[in-house]
Amino acid sequence: MARVAFIVGEMFEDSELQVPYDKVRAAGHDPVLIGVEANKTITGKKGKHTITTAKGIDEVAPGDFDALVIPGGYSPDHLRMNQAMVHLVREMANNDRPVAAICHAGWMLVEADVADSRTLTSWPSIKTDLLNAGAIWVDREVVEDGNLITSRNPSDLPAFCSALLRQLEEGPARRIQPPPGAPEATMQDPPVH
Repeated sequence: MARVAFIVGEMFEDSELQVPYDKVRAAGHDPVLIGVEANKTITGKKGKHTITTAKGIDEVAPGDFDALVIPGGYSPDHLRMNQAMVHLVREMANNDRPVAAICHAGWMLVEADVADSRTLTSWPSIKTDLLNAGAIWVDREVVEDGNLITSRNPSDLPAFCSALLRQLEEGPARRIQPPPGAPEATMQDPPVH
């Protein structure tokens, strides 16, 4: 059984939290909701769903978890202002644990300085942020570049969750080797894992 951190702040994208959380739990793993504070009620972007955080960021360490999920919405923009949240993302990514970021969650990968030379996807509006951070941006439902798993939007959740569950069972995917000259370019069709 893996312990999976879900970092979440105000105005998270409801389905991008709920669907992976439910899939992780259904697979027999232990999902843990982490916010800036413990026992805080947080409202989703659509205003219909609320969650209560189980742990505050100051109560956890990167070594406590086997994987990390970052839902999108406005949550990642709020969370990237918290240095402890950024540290958690950086340490988990750099220690080869699966880090799954969907939609606007790519902002946390940029803030944690782990996007450089990695092939990633995201919501289109943060494409330039990822490119400026040195990432190779692609338009695909899911990209697995080593331990980094990224998707674009809620319609990509089936592929996103499958990649996350596979990495929990089998470990990180292989790193994508970009073609020569690719860091400045956008690839449309990277190698499939």
